[in-house]
Amino acid sequence: MLWKQAFTLEGLNALNANTMNAALGIQFTEIGDDFLAATMPVNQNTVQPFRILHGGASVVLAESLGSVASTLCLDDLSTQTAVGLEVNANHLKSVREGETVTAVCRPVRVGRQIHVWQIEIRDEKGDMSCISRLTVAIVSRK
Repeated sequence: MLWKQAFTLEGLNALNANTMNAALGIQFTEIGDDFLAATMPVNQNTVQPFRILHGGASVVLAESLGSVASTLCLDDLSTQTAVGLEVNANHLKSVREGETVTAVCRPVRVGRQIHVWQIEIRDEKGDMSCISRLTVAIVSRK
């Protein structure tokens, strides 16, 4: 099984309090056997001046999903932590203000020290607006 930690959607969303995720309106919506999903509104907090989804907001959504997914894969949260190592994103299609995007994060590889995640962000019609890859390092807590 991919997930080693037991979390509920309510618990994951509670982690968002007083974070960038809360400021951007990111909400975890589904935990599957091999994926994690979340939504984010395209609104005044997530658009660029031309009223379309800001690429940086998409990257925040992708990195948030992948980092949480890695945390759910850890054996022992008291001795390990997941930290972002590299993130990239290809912005494929603009999304207008007033919509909501949905991101789905799936593993490419979950190793002992490195996790790689692919995150697809889609608009309300199901069209992919962004594809991202996140590499996460698993390090010891100090």
